[in-house]
Amino acid sequence: METEVSIDENLGRECPLVLRGIEEPPVAGQSVWHDGKRFTTVREGLAHILVPADITKTVSNPAKPLEEPQRQSVFYNPIQQFNRDLSVLAIRAFGEELIKAKRERREKKMQSLARKGNNRGKKRKIGEVDDRDDSSPTNQADGLENGTRYPEIERDIGGTNNVTAMEKSEAVKVEGEGDSAITGVQPNQSQGNCVKNDWTPRFSILDALSATGLRALRYCQEIPFTTSVTANDLSREATTSIDLNIRHNRLDGRIASSTGNAVSHMYQVAHGNLSSWSNEGPSLGKYDVIDLDPYGTAAPFLDAAVQALADGGLLCVTCTDSGVFASGGYPEKTYALYGGLPIKGPYSHEGGLRLILHAIATSAARYGLAIEPLLSLSIDFYVRLFVRIRRSPAEVKFLAGKTMIVYCCDQGCGAWRTQLLARTREMTDKKGDKYYKHSLAQGPSVSEHCECCGFKTHLAGPMYAGPIQSRDFIRRILSSLPEVSRDTYATVDRIEGMLSTAIEETSYIPQGETDLNAGKVGSTITHFEPGEIDTQPFFFIPNALCKVIHCQGPSADALRGAFRYLGYKVTASHCKAGSFKTNAPWPVIWHIFREWVSQKSPVKEGALKEYTPGWNILKGSPQVGGVHGYSTAELESTAAEVNGFEVSEEQPNSELVGDKQKGRAMLKVVFDEGLGREKDTRKIVRYQQNPRANWGPLNMAKGPRK
Repeated sequence: METEVSIDENLGRECPLVLRGIEEPPVAGQSVWHDGKRFTTVREGLAHILVPADITKTVSNPAKPLEEPQRQSVFYNPIQQFNRDLSVLAIRAFGEELIKAKRERREKKMQSLARKGNNRGKKRKIGEVDDRDDSSPTNQADGLENGTRYPEIERDIGGTNNVTAMEKSEAVKVEGEGDSAITGVQPNQSQGNCVKNDWTPRFSILDALSATGLRALRYCQEIPFTTSVTANDLSREATTSIDLNIRHNRLDGRIASSTGNAVSHMYQVAHGNLSSWSNEGPSLGKYDVIDLDPYGTAAPFLDAAVQALADGGLLCVTCTDSGVFASGGYPEKTYALYGGLPIKGPYSHEGGLRLILHAIATSAARYGLAIEPLLSLSIDFYVRLFVRIRRSPAEVKFLAGKTMIVYCCDQGCGAWRTQLLARTREMTDKKGDKYYKHSLAQGPSVSEHCECCGFKTHLAGPMYAGPIQSRDFIRRILSSLPEVSRDTYATVDRIEGMLSTAIEETSYIPQGETDLNAGKVGSTITHFEPGEIDTQPFFFIPNALCKVIHCQGPSADALRGAFRYLGYKVTASHCKAGSFKTNAPWPVIWHIFREWVSQKSPVKEGALKEYTPGWNILKGSPQVGGVHGYSTAELESTAAEVNGFEVSEEQPNSELVGDKQKGRAMLKVVFDEGLGREKDTRKIVRYQQNPRANWGPLNMAKGPRK
């Protein structure tokens, strides 16, 4: 411990500054002296990292402005705490189910071995001596109660009988912090009569682009069943910082640092040339969780990552290059990185999510791996995805039928139409068994001109067309929020708001009961049907549509009431404030806005020029077939059987007005604010406000010059 003199900003005079050693207990804000350098300790979650003292002070409160934002350090970006908090909670929710599944598989295998041993014993004749050696499978099963280890089973399901591994998985209690902020599955809990308590399922995590190792530190300390964490980085300077932070957090032996190319590291793990615990201990197989959080795109790492994941593992991906995947400025680069073209319009970030999922799905499909998006979020300047990857060559066959091209009217009214690359139909054979038939899709499915305004459309994609949110997974995370410490998870309010909005988006996908808040959290994260399609992939913004037709916009309640009156669903999207998502087709959406102009907000004369998109929509030009009215059959096909609703004279939302004898009709629209008023009265933070000036991604980290 050493002492220096510093200027106290509050007192305005010199005062002694105590410098502590790196081996002393970490405390937020303390000054640490090591190897001739002074560091400042920054705390996030239960982890502490060392930031060089000569760098401008970084604050842990994202709302506090920085005096010199241009000198922000890559060592710590408080804006990304939301990403890290969410990642810890999501991996914990995923891991709890995976640990349970591993225990159940092991128990079944042990019971199967025990039954085989008993059956063999019954076949012996009276007086026959059992001369089998102790290493036989039968005797191994008989020795189950003694905690015998079975390497072949551990390879299948992942785990170890080593008691020290259990000790490694316990959350560290930092001196002065109290109990751990998060409680999870305890490794020593009884899981059945056939499983010895000291057996711990393996749960390994790779932080592939670790920088200071902050994510790895938090995963190790805040996920209690974690057995091994590897923190990898290409820069020797970064891994030196990781090692210092491991020592400072007293996690020696629990986190392994690795210096090298992340792609090379994952390929070596995938093909058995490297242990998932870096250079320590025997080979433990592939990782259960891989976290990719690069500066920019994660595309170069996807192929290696899907191969280095264990079957049923979780891939966490962050991409910050929104200027590529959510912008029309660099379509050639978007295609090179993600295998598809970006979509233009207010929903470009939601299209970016599906482009990245398309890149992951095609990378995995080459190896017979199917993806299942559990949580896909567009956050601030980046996207964050949590994708479960399973070995299933049969499900891979559905990928073409879950990949779409988008026809976007980006220069006109903003409408879009989708077309799948292949057709997937459910068939029944002579025995009554169901099977799927895959065939080529017929195209083009739409005209080159927009069906609503008559302007030319542009192509986007191919991109992923399946569901991108799992209701069960989101519920698991939300159910854990009341138990977590808000001191440890400073962004829990925003997590609750964003996930509450994201779970509403699942109402368009049949994932169980229709009431999103009903029922308890399920014991498992339900798998999607292999051919499931998200028929409403994008949102729209009412203000943008009102700008097209030059009118004042309706209130949110009035607009929701109009959709619900017609029998359609309508929710918000987590991507952008003021957004709407609905299962109504675009002709019906524009019909509602025409009725709004007709009933509530007439357009001033001369406000719209002839043949502009808004003029075409309001006038119903001949070149736009079916815009101003639809046949009765078309209306019934779009409005009927929504939520079990069928067109009938008894229900008001079945009313059709117009000349039915000529085959033309229009839906009656009522802007019912009472019907559109949301029942959820919780005051939650659904959309983030800019926390301070000059915030966002910091400068890219650069290694020392050679």
